Amino acid sequence: MSTDKNVGTEVTLMDGTKLSVRPLKVSLLRPFMKQFESVANVADDNEKSIDILIECVKIAMQQYNPELAKNPENLEEILDLPTVYKIVEGASGIKLTAASELMNSVIANN
Repeated sequence: MSTDKNVGTEVTLMDGTKLSVRPLKVSLLRPFMKQFESVANVADDNEKSIDILIECVKIAMQQYNPELAKNPENLEEILDLPTVYKIVEGASGIKLTAASELMNSVIANN
């Protein structure tokens, strides 16, 4: 990941569309994080977890590619899971592997 907040990390979608992914502006980060927080509630259900991550990507697309944000039904056709993770990580600054380890630790200790 790039450390310069003005220069995004380039991500290529399955259709060849290139995005410059960088931290979201606060107006989008709020709804993004609200959606992302709900992943913990469905951590044991992969399908629901993916649905939540896709919702996060849809929010991020409002900044990265407004045309894709207007047409969210086509978004899933040009995404794979590693790209979803890159977009979520770049948008939020949260490493999904670290978040996953934290959730697993909390679940194991309860």
